[in-house]
Amino acid sequence: MSKESKIFDLEDRLIEFAVRIIRLAESLPKTKVGKHVAGQLIRCGTSPAPNYGEAQSAESRSDFVHKMKVSLKELRETRVWLLIIVRAELIKPTSKLEPLITENNELISIFVTSITTAKHKNKITS
Repeated sequence: MSKESKIFDLEDRLIEFAVRIIRLAESLPKTKVGKHVAGQLIRCGTSPAPNYGEAQSAESRSDFVHKMKVSLKELRETRVWLLIIVRAELIKPTSKLEPLITENNELISIFVTSITTAKHKNKITS
């Protein structure tokens, strides 16, 4: 698999993740709490895909690392909101969220590894 196809595979995963987040937000209760959580979830859960897209056009390795860190930060925030939804039982059964939480955790791991690798390569080339 080429580097370019791997990039688009991750981009596609992030876009699909964002779509799943949107669908989840739409299914939350239309209460004050549900609307608040939905808004927060949409904001942080849909931003990793476009931020990753920006990282692909980074002007330097440090710019790339910065943009990847922004995506990682948003993925971590999304994870917290998903756990809040589970604990508050805003979606029942809460087991419906397990695949989305698993995907979120996998994406976090990918970004942590990518950032670590980019930082290491930056030290080698400096």
